[in-house]
Amino acid sequence: MDTVSLTDDEVEDFVKSGFVKIAGAFSKETADECRERLWRETGKDPEDPRTWTEPVVRIPPINDPPFLESCNTPRLRRAYEQLYGADRWIEPDWPGTFPVRFPHPGRPGDTDWHVDAGWHVDEQWFEALEDGGDIGKVDPHGFRINIKSRGRALLILLLYSEVGPDDAPTRIRVGSHLDIPPMLAPYGEKGRGLFRDDILDKATAHRPEVLATGGAGDAFLVHPFLVHASQANLRGRPRFMAQAAVEPREPLETERADGQYSPVERAVRMGLGLT
Repeated sequence: MDTVSLTDDEVEDFVKSGFVKIAGAFSKETADECRERLWRETGKDPEDPRTWTEPVVRIPPINDPPFLESCNTPRLRRAYEQLYGADRWIEPDWPGTFPVRFPHPGRPGDTDWHVDAGWHVDEQWFEALEDGGDIGKVDPHGFRINIKSRGRALLILLLYSEVGPDDAPTRIRVGSHLDIPPMLAPYGEKGRGLFRDDILDKATAHRPEVLATGGAGDAFLVHPFLVHASQANLRGRPRFMAQAAVEPREPLETERADGQYSPVERAVRMGLGLT
């Protein structure tokens, strides 16, 4: 595998900001194939806005070749290696889920607990909660997160359509991945349920917000602790994208004897004040 996809400056910016955009991460032809399939799955007519009767349609994973190609191009694989470390990650074998957002005056109703429009950090694994816990502190649905980012090395946002400022782009709080490690460290490897969106909103309110806009075939590689949110599509074009993940072959470490930290780990150490 070639060793370079991202420049040194892009890698350093990822450490500090928590994400990097890769323009043309996969071909426009692949994006077109994926988008055409997703249109069919929605049951809507791309030529007739009268059929766009829902603000969002969530399509479950599809493992057909175009979707797998979109998250496994040589350029993306090199970037995974650069950001998480050689041989430390697992090749994505599914492209995640597909939230298709239509321009619609209705609210999608996805706020509060880990749902797209609330500020959130994506879950890493699922574990049924036996004691229920404090509803104000513990995600009641059993999703978990820990300081080693068990189950998630990177989040991947794959754009299958043009996404402009009015097309419900993902909102990103720049640098918010540095605020999360101190909040997780007290829970150790056992981890905790997901944070409520109001808690994350308050903890990261000082961070600037940017929008994940781009063209069909672009991708955003996102630190697993970056705080982000979707939004309603009120006046734009239908937005087609995937929320995929690179899973870890070995867990994130904040203490390595050889000091060979990946950029993902360097960011966590920075958040913990170890660098």
